[in-house]
Amino acid sequence: MKYAFYTGCVAKGGAPELYNSTVQVASRLGIEFEELVGAACTGAGVLHEKNPVLADTLNARTFAMAERLGLPIMTICSTCQGVMTKVNYRLRSSSEYLAKINSYLADEGLEYKGTTEVKHLMWILVEDIGLSKLKGMVKSPLKDIAMAPFYGCYIVRPSNKLGIDEQHKRDTYLEQIIAALGAVAVDYSGKTRCCGFPLLTMNRTNSLTMAGNHLNDAKTKGADAMVTPCPLCHLNLDGQQPEAAAVKKLQIGLPVVHLPQLVGLALGSTPKELGLNKHIVSAKTLVAKVPA
Repeated sequence: MKYAFYTGCVAKGGAPELYNSTVQVASRLGIEFEELVGAACTGAGVLHEKNPVLADTLNARTFAMAERLGLPIMTICSTCQGVMTKVNYRLRSSSEYLAKINSYLADEGLEYKGTTEVKHLMWILVEDIGLSKLKGMVKSPLKDIAMAPFYGCYIVRPSNKLGIDEQHKRDTYLEQIIAALGAVAVDYSGKTRCCGFPLLTMNRTNSLTMAGNHLNDAKTKGADAMVTPCPLCHLNLDGQQPEAAAVKKLQIGLPVVHLPQLVGLALGSTPKELGLNKHIVSAKTLVAKVPA
């Protein structure tokens, strides 16, 4: 299995442990990749509001780079996945619009023909590697751990554009992966809601309240930790958790981990290799429950 690896911005900036743990886990899973060095930010929704044509052009440029390599794109960010999926849908839906976007790429010698597939690591684990194979690779079953899945917004809606259907129940993949790793998935109401990150600079109190609600809900339902496939959600749920707890006037202290960190723990990587010492909220209580 080989992919064009689109790291996104946060995994190279605000959450480098996500990038490092992905590389660590990819080597264990037999995933090969060519990193799309020089690919632009997706715009994360913000650029699309201001200049949608520019945003689509930047994403089409990334698609063309992967298409030239003849590889599907692997993402590790739910936000990137959602944005890129919607852009790809627009480009594939109109040959006239695709031609317009390609006219902006021509100066760089690029052209997007509409063939690139974009898949989050979460999807790859279930659809390409397979849960049975993943389960068979587990060295340290997470049998005494209750994990709260947190999808966030961009990877579960709109479902028709994200390919969520009876054959691809992608809005349940986190629970399926958690089970394959030997842990128990905790069900709670906030798992597919916004983490509050987009509001952080506009309405900090509301943003922190949203994060605090989800974290407290998960912990109240018995979660030992939370796992998310989105680094932006991680920045809010982990990075802002102490302040969110203060706003809610609660003691929370719930570790929040990236998806490849959780997978890596079960596959035998050490906490240090996975960067589990890099979070704001200590992951020591989670690590302590992982069999040696």
